[in-house]
Amino acid sequence: MNKLFTLFLFIHSAVYAIDPYKRNEAIDVQQYLFQLEVNDSTDRISGVAQVTISFKKTITSFDLDLVNKNAQGLGMTVSAVTLNGNPISFLHQNDRLTIQLTAASTVNEQFTFEITYAGIPLDGFIIGKNKFGDRGFFGDNWPDRGHHWLPVIDHPSDKARVTFVVIAPHHYSVVANGIQTEETFLNAKQKLTRYEEEVAIPVKVMVVGIARFAVQRAGVVDGITVESWVYPQNKAEGFSDYAPAVQVLDFFHRHIGPYPFKKLANVQSKTRWGGLENAGAIFYFENSVNGKGDHVSLIAHEEAHQWFGNSASENDWHHVWLSEGFATYFSHLYLEHAYGHDQLVKEQIIDREQAIKYYAKNPAPIVDTTLTDINKVLSTNTYQKAGWVLHMLRHKVGDALFWKGIQTYYARYQKSNALTDDFRLVMEEVTGQNLKPFFDQWLFRGGHPRLSGNWSYNAAKKELTLEINQTQKEPFFSFPLDVAWIGKDGLPKAETVQIDAKSKKITLKADFEPIEVKLDPNIWMLFEGQIQKK
Repeated sequence: MNKLFTLFLFIHSAVYAIDPYKRNEAIDVQQYLFQLEVNDSTDRISGVAQVTISFKKTITSFDLDLVNKNAQGLGMTVSAVTLNGNPISFLHQNDRLTIQLTAASTVNEQFTFEITYAGIPLDGFIIGKNKFGDRGFFGDNWPDRGHHWLPVIDHPSDKARVTFVVIAPHHYSVVANGIQTEETFLNAKQKLTRYEEEVAIPVKVMVVGIARFAVQRAGVVDGITVESWVYPQNKAEGFSDYAPAVQVLDFFHRHIGPYPFKKLANVQSKTRWGGLENAGAIFYFENSVNGKGDHVSLIAHEEAHQWFGNSASENDWHHVWLSEGFATYFSHLYLEHAYGHDQLVKEQIIDREQAIKYYAKNPAPIVDTTLTDINKVLSTNTYQKAGWVLHMLRHKVGDALFWKGIQTYYARYQKSNALTDDFRLVMEEVTGQNLKPFFDQWLFRGGHPRLSGNWSYNAAKKELTLEINQTQKEPFFSFPLDVAWIGKDGLPKAETVQIDAKSKKITLKADFEPIEVKLDPNIWMLFEGQIQKK
């Protein structure tokens, strides 16, 4: 999800709590099949969901998430639940669908339940006119808005395969997760379109889009088709603006690991976000198409999510930096690859300024387990500051080990879930370093170093003396800091010093008298402040 549009979460009227109830560890959803029928006369959708569940413990009932119809008539009503064609008891209240088993389950049993329901979605499925006045239907599930229109376990820890079967008027095209396996004209007015995604994904990135589209095959990367789906009225601009997705996919596919899905569709849509990283079918905001080609960073951010967030998924909302921080930094890494290291430096400077400003008003860590609102896990902390953590980790361990660690982490947790410590342990394994102090101070503690101090030069001894102070409150940070000094000829010399106390006095050999001393000249450190000549 693109960081520029996180504001929409904070102004949205609905409130979503983090894990508002204890998840049922006795069940594991294996497969969803959603048959949805839409029309042009009303916003009402009709749904039949087949939910295949594996039972890990003996239970007599279980819950799915599905929003009830409210006083304004928005929400879903369940008319039947069946198992093997036989009706079974259910209770739908408080946005929970409780299904009663006719007999207690046994371990490793697997059943498919069919749920028939209908209603007008309050949220999560956006129905209405686009900027050209054409009607469309767009899924928009993040963070847990999928259960406004789908009966699901709406949490990233329970991933499943998904099939969408859409019955819609002829004039619409349909895009969704996975590969299209069927398109059948049912009668004079309706057609059926079927998509199947064989990789287990979180509900937050399950999606379907139904609208008038112009579709282009933009390219192929190692057998993976890259498609552009845009409004017909801005077809030329859209095909041009989304074209960089091919080069972005090639870079990540080669540097992280094999792309986890069979196709990549880039879709102009009605998402509330700048971009929403739906698995294999990324939705971008309408005005991402403007003919200027100025959203390469956005495309790279959402494509990075295909690996981090969609395939290797955070196991809990508090660890969303494993998705958003990774997408933020890997977007910068693509820009570095495409436009040079100076572009990465530019992005890091911008992100550093934003992280510093954010902390002044929100003194919290990146992994903030005190949060009770999903909305607030998306912040400058989990985007820009988390991206900075990866940048500093790269500098700490070196490029070769950084990439090896990233590739190992992805290979181990692809199509699965991870927490922050899982990533740390992989990086420790690959680098042979104890990284717990680094992770603790940058991810589980708030803040950053604030530095002040002075420098002086002893010409007789050819020594440069630095006095560096951390002025923020305890506990103080421990970190390597690059220092460069520049002489009259303009040629700099640099050395790395270790800062690990409130005040540190350091003497360095210097063959020439500096006219300027710079901290972190190559932009590898998240801090604020500077030192002056004594």
